[in-house]
Amino acid sequence: MVGLPARGKTTIARRIARYLRWLGFHARVFNVGNYRRERLGAQQPHDFFDPTNPDGLAGRRAMAEAAMDDLVNWFDVDGGQVAIYDATNSTIARRTLVWDRFTAAGIEVLYIESICDDDDVVARNVLDTKLRSPDYAGVDAEAAVADFRQRIQHYERAYEPIDSDHVSYIKVIDVGRQLVVNRINGYVQGRLVSFLMNLHIEPRRIFLTRHGESQFNTVGRLGGDSDITTAGQTYARALAIKVNELVPPGLPLRVATSTLRRTASTAAPLGRATETWRALDEIEAGVCDGMTYAEIEEKYPDDFAARKADKLHYRYRRGESYEDLIDRTEPVIIELERQRGDVLVVSHQAVLRCLYAYFTGHSAKQLPHLPMPLHTLIELVPHAYGCDERRWELAPGAPNSGLVPGSGLR
Repeated sequence: MVGLPARGKTTIARRIARYLRWLGFHARVFNVGNYRRERLGAQQPHDFFDPTNPDGLAGRRAMAEAAMDDLVNWFDVDGGQVAIYDATNSTIARRTLVWDRFTAAGIEVLYIESICDDDDVVARNVLDTKLRSPDYAGVDAEAAVADFRQRIQHYERAYEPIDSDHVSYIKVIDVGRQLVVNRINGYVQGRLVSFLMNLHIEPRRIFLTRHGESQFNTVGRLGGDSDITTAGQTYARALAIKVNELVPPGLPLRVATSTLRRTASTAAPLGRATETWRALDEIEAGVCDGMTYAEIEEKYPDDFAARKADKLHYRYRRGESYEDLIDRTEPVIIELERQRGDVLVVSHQAVLRCLYAYFTGHSAKQLPHLPMPLHTLIELVPHAYGCDERRWELAPGAPNSGLVPGSGLR
């Protein structure tokens, strides 16, 4: 990462790591500020960051090198695949140090420089993110803002933007308004360009819910295109009341469902325009579509055992695996990142596990086991340091789990 403070570097770094882990990469953020806080103390005064302060320079370089050492060791010992080195790296000398250290270790380097000259955006970043930082825990907000702005001024005096045709870089200008790319190579860097094109920091809510109870749910059958039951209809009405309370009619709300009847029926009482996305269809069960788990165990015992042992990689015969589903839902993730207003997604258990895992930072390995109960509305509010979550169980007494009794597999 490259850029002045309060330009969203840590937000970008965390989102990249979350995205790559969701795709299945072994990715990790190495934040130099955390090394400083842990080893030198969190609440350093602004003059610690003054480029003319020799003690500050020595301390910050030591922390930068400690993070680099750990990063290289992580690749060598833990099998790391993509590391995000999160620091200002705001001078040519510091970037040269980074380049020499990592390339000597055989690590390919891509710079991501966050540039923002919009005073309103910077001011909002200072208030929304830095005042949550441990650097200012317990400090009066006005004093914290004043100190941090002086810290920014120290960095501005020494800042040297990337200006070289010989290195790989992505410049993110004004929070995604414009991207400038140079020497982008390979699969991962290409996907990061697409991902970064759609990032923004506008606040919005993402609502997730499964369809109401379906006829197949009541008998434990997979897939199909059955409609919702009476209990499912009760949930659909309760969902409409709650969603319209949270986002009153007249305010914008984008509603997306799968192509299957049970999601369309669940969204119908909302009285809102609805989009149908095939990417939101439930995981394809192939030859097992319409079967119960007991029938699968009897007819395909090897498949039953293989799925129980490894849900992430198991692929239904002529169907999909969770890995396939992650690839299928990636465009949905990109669209949800791009969206600047509230969104409601009415979909299915496996698909919602994918979306929920992405926004809450769960890895691909964890994803197939996340609880995603019926008749529950989930609200996610992404922010710089994670995602706030609320849940409402809207049909008490109705089935509240996707587990088929006794199987523990769904």
